[in-house]
Amino acid sequence: MTSIEPGSGPSSVGSPSPADTAAAPVASVPAPARPLAGRRALITGASRGIGADIARAYAAAGADLVLTARDAATLEEPARRLTAEHGVRIAVLAADLADPDVPDRLWDEASALLAETAGADGRVDGGAGAAGLDVLVNNAGLSHPEMVDQLDTAHFDETLRVNLRAPALLAARAGAAMAEAGGGAIVTIASAAALRPLAEHYAYSTAKAGLVMATRTLALELGSRGVRANSICPTVVLTDMGQTVWGEQPTKAAPMLARIPQDRFAQPREVSDVAVWLASDAASMVNGAEIPVDGGYLVS
Repeated sequence: MTSIEPGSGPSSVGSPSPADTAAAPVASVPAPARPLAGRRALITGASRGIGADIARAYAAAGADLVLTARDAATLEEPARRLTAEHGVRIAVLAADLADPDVPDRLWDEASALLAETAGADGRVDGGAGAAGLDVLVNNAGLSHPEMVDQLDTAHFDETLRVNLRAPALLAARAGAAMAEAGGGAIVTIASAAALRPLAEHYAYSTAKAGLVMATRTLALELGSRGVRANSICPTVVLTDMGQTVWGEQPTKAAPMLARIPQDRFAQPREVSDVAVWLASDAASMVNGAEIPVDGGYLVS
């Protein structure tokens, strides 16, 4: 791979008059084959599930990556494979978001690690490389399904710590660094449960709803400085775990499927494709949005 150059959007000199705009035909602009070429992204919780598939999609789209998981060893083989397949630079980093100190330092550690990787392979980073990463995918999370009358306080605290406190603080630190460097994108993996309550998910829904509002606030405060922040809100996604919990249990799945007009659950790629789009120039005017990937669940 050649040295990385920062991504840039289209530019123009002057503005067309209304008459010119009305008269000019609308040209179809093909999407770039690698829409994230030149971007550097941190993806949390990348060892499995949605996070692993976003890593695949971002690498295919040309982004250099820092991937995190509680056990960095689980990321080493996928990182080697994605590097070989797509010619991108990938670093891995252990990060337990339950550790209260991790969110404050993770962005800087990840930025420095990718810079070290650039030096190790003899390439010179260009442009925004001095400022480090420019995309955050806040994906890591957990769930302890239980009814309110059986709520475990320790489970509640852990869910809010990992699903709200950690990603909100990480996004705040990342957003501030992006704003200082001239811009970037924050992609929050939230949930349809953030926007519509789901039984047995009291703590999870509470945390994800708070994270959506945190993402909106980042969009408001940092949008004028070139930082876009958006949330993706999927329904059940048939990752390996989702397939086990939902896909292989028809009795449990049936009531949920009855609330989804498309009568099916989401595939990981359907979330990853949206995550790529939100980080790309194609979504340059999308800020502070919640994008449902739910087959119509939220309108049923």
